[in-house]
Amino acid sequence: MSAEKRSQDGRPPSSAADAAQRLARIVDAAEQAAASVIDDAEREARRHLDEARERADRIVAERLRELADELDPAGAEPDERRGGHLKPVEAVAEDVDWPEQLAPRRSGSAGARLLATQMAVSGADREEIEARLRSGFDIDDTSEILDAILGPAEE
Repeated sequence: MSAEKRSQDGRPPSSAADAAQRLARIVDAAEQAAASVIDDAEREARRHLDEARERADRIVAERLRELADELDPAGAEPDERRGGHLKPVEAVAEDVDWPEQLAPRRSGSAGARLLATQMAVSGADREEIEARLRSGFDIDDTSEILDAILGPAEE
């Protein structure tokens, strides 16, 4: 027999089964090596991502410090600092007769609208939402909220 057909121990392979077993061991070893390479690459990628996040955090923190210094320089006296954009609130006379409602009040609170919107997005039907609004928010007429979120009720 030629040297090409001899096994590692110097004997020729006894059968195709032996050759298949050797091939299976070779494939197994290659798969293990590939898995190891993939694991190493993933660890390296995570390390790079962590480093990039740290650099980005440092850059953002530095930029925020610069902006804060522009708005309120550290060495400036309170009078020299840039003035605020808001004007101080003036005292309101106690005898002013305010209208009962400055703006028309909508039925239902913002919380009720938010809940109804969330329920609609999650697939609840009009009746389920209406029952929840009635029980949870003591709203008698839910039609305004439901019409705004779901559209007018079909009759």
